[in-house]
Amino acid sequence: MKAVIMAGGEGTRLRPLTSNTPKPMLPMANKPMMEHILSLLRQHGIEEVVVTVAFMANAIRTYFGDGSEFNLSMVYATEESPLGTAGSVLNAAEQLTERFLVISGDVLTDINLSEVIKFHDDRNALCTIALKSVENPLDFGIVITREDGSIERFLEKPTWGQVFSDTINTGIYVMEPEIFDFIERGRPVDFSGDVFPRVLEKGKPIYGDVVDGYWEDVGTLEAYLRAHEDVLDQRVSIQIDGFYLRPGVWLGKGAEVDPEAQIEGPAIIGDYCRIGPGARIGRYCTLGTNVKMGSDTFIQHSVVHDNSYLANRTSIEGAVLGKACDIRDGTRVENGVVMGEGCTIGSDTIIRSGVKIYPYKTVEQGAIVNSSIVWETRGSRIIFGRDGVKGLANVDINPEFVIRLFMAWASTLEKGARITASRDTSRAARVLKRAAMVGCNAAGITVDDLEVATIPVTRFMIQSASNQGGFTVRLAEDDRHSIVIHFFDEEGRDISESIQRKIERMYHREDFRRVPAPEIGDISFVSRALEQYTEKLLSTVDIEAITSANFKLVLDYSFGTASFLMPNILAKLQADVLVSNPYGATAPATSTDRWSSLKRVSDLVMASGAHLGAIIDPGGETLTIIDNGGNVLTETQSLMVLLDLVIKTFNHPHVMLPLSAPTEALEACQKAGVKQSWVKLYSNDYTHSLKGESVTFVANHSNAYAFPHFIPAYDSVCTLVNLLAMLGSTRTSLSQIVSELPDIQIVHEELATPSDHKGIVMRSLIEQSSERDTLLIEGIKITEDNGWTWILPDPEGPTTHVWVEAPTHTEARARAQQYAFRIRQMLR
Repeated sequence: MKAVIMAGGEGTRLRPLTSNTPKPMLPMANKPMMEHILSLLRQHGIEEVVVTVAFMANAIRTYFGDGSEFNLSMVYATEESPLGTAGSVLNAAEQLTERFLVISGDVLTDINLSEVIKFHDDRNALCTIALKSVENPLDFGIVITREDGSIERFLEKPTWGQVFSDTINTGIYVMEPEIFDFIERGRPVDFSGDVFPRVLEKGKPIYGDVVDGYWEDVGTLEAYLRAHEDVLDQRVSIQIDGFYLRPGVWLGKGAEVDPEAQIEGPAIIGDYCRIGPGARIGRYCTLGTNVKMGSDTFIQHSVVHDNSYLANRTSIEGAVLGKACDIRDGTRVENGVVMGEGCTIGSDTIIRSGVKIYPYKTVEQGAIVNSSIVWETRGSRIIFGRDGVKGLANVDINPEFVIRLFMAWASTLEKGARITASRDTSRAARVLKRAAMVGCNAAGITVDDLEVATIPVTRFMIQSASNQGGFTVRLAEDDRHSIVIHFFDEEGRDISESIQRKIERMYHREDFRRVPAPEIGDISFVSRALEQYTEKLLSTVDIEAITSANFKLVLDYSFGTASFLMPNILAKLQADVLVSNPYGATAPATSTDRWSSLKRVSDLVMASGAHLGAIIDPGGETLTIIDNGGNVLTETQSLMVLLDLVIKTFNHPHVMLPLSAPTEALEACQKAGVKQSWVKLYSNDYTHSLKGESVTFVANHSNAYAFPHFIPAYDSVCTLVNLLAMLGSTRTSLSQIVSELPDIQIVHEELATPSDHKGIVMRSLIEQSSERDTLLIEGIKITEDNGWTWILPDPEGPTTHVWVEAPTHTEARARAQQYAFRIRQMLR
């Protein structure tokens, strides 16, 4: 006997889950609903199946194939246009020459099909309909039968005034091939509304068998959640994969549950899930394969599909999340929310009850979403942010994405070009760098692999080898679960925004260069890269000034890649060095507390009588300085110290300072006749605006400094070496310079500002400050009677930054709060 599975419906009431997934493929207990139907057919000895398909037919064909994997024989009948339930079965008529069974591929049931078939055979019926008694028959077709089971009347979706029975049509039929005589070709035809009434008119034997067992038409989002709850309560007999941990709790293979996590259950935890410390899985939860739950995450009465990520402190209640959703820290998803595939929800967001978010949408951090996001365009087409390409490792930034991204980038370079690659010590960076190199090779680009190296060494080697560009892959310093990919041009600078947009366009169009086999790029390993960097760096400073000073140093490498470089540098400086966190390692680098590191270095400086201490960040770009008195210098103090030494030791220097630089820094430049320019806070790439100009020193806002006569990039090792050379030349101590610094008070405030209101805020502030001295290089900087105020909208997050300089901390704080109040008034 053959069965026909009707799998052509679009499932419009289940959108956004069915926006890009056919309804029979929606997971039920982590298997497609249609797979449960196939299992039911096989239980009752039916091994030949015809599947009628229409909407997204390839998704069904690809998953089930010819059925051999499921111990069945499967063929497909495709509807080119909607044919109705009967028309779709007629479309497969040539496969159905004997008695056959019809069943929907998108219901959940364990009805005894063998009994229905026997009932049909015993009565020599033309057609037998499996009927089910339900409490509320309004949404279904009612069937009224006589005592012998023969059908008297059909009523499609009645009102309560028309309800004469509680037995409904389940859409499960046993039929003889003669039924096709009653189905009209060439137009949509349904069984209940068209065919069965015609069969009754002709007096043919059509019966209804009232069956026991479970049956649920999973036609709505509410029914989808309800069906999952019934599965967990074991009200329906289906196979649930996984280890039966305890009553009501199934744990998939490879799943990891932290000892501090709680599972209340009933719950299904899919294969390779990871449940973090303090996470709590409440009642009626189903987690798909490879779902990650961060620490202190809470979920109950919810279904989460495969490969989704729930970050720390998220709360999910009564919701359905499609595949590969990315829910960031502190987000709350309320009852009745449904998200389609691939949605990204920013941190500290609230998604209110009943909201539907269609596939691939991005919601900015801090948003409160009260209405559905339904438009059909794919989410943000912006890949590059201010830090390069950043996202969760193996979630946002996965090998498939990386290969395509790097094929897009490589396609912008000349075929046969060479580029330089590096990474940090993490396994995530290693895997993703390999994928990046594959993408480059496939587009005909050869890769010079530095393996593990700092960001500045990577930039230097691009210049040194005259390569056409390069990249580095590293864990984000502020989030050990995230990866950052930096792209560089032929001079080792960050690629320009125009190149970023070009890469994004090529990525989205998939307009990649695919070279023939003989032209595929190669991978070579660079020798003596660290020696070349060291030699070039030391040639730019007064080595004798350093060696003659007999410096005592305390250094902390932050378990980063600088640990591979520093021995080469220190061997030439003849300094007495005590090193903390002296080797490269991912786990301690991501778990070390910054403040404890600062205190440890400070204590070691005091105990050893060192001239200074320094902490080099894991990427090798920022430098935190501790003077010989054990005092950790603030960002402003470090800037002022370095600026003072640059003015004293370089002839006619040209310096670039951030807009947050204190007034005293500008006055020092004016007094010494030093040329001063501005560097933008949210740009790592100050050099693009300085074609043909020589710059001596660049300071950014966060302990990032550059001496561009070496390389035009922020470099902590270069900064340290230049600091030692300048101290040696001036024969001064850090603590002496610090003691002579003025008391500088700068206060920083952050205000939540929706992205679509940032323009209004900035325009209003400029209008209100039209009579005052302002600077409009980046945001708006307003000159005040005693200091300045700088307001800058964040380029990515829904935030506005306010910096204020004033003579005292109290005055600075008061003025910052005044501006904060004004901005909040504008947002009302």
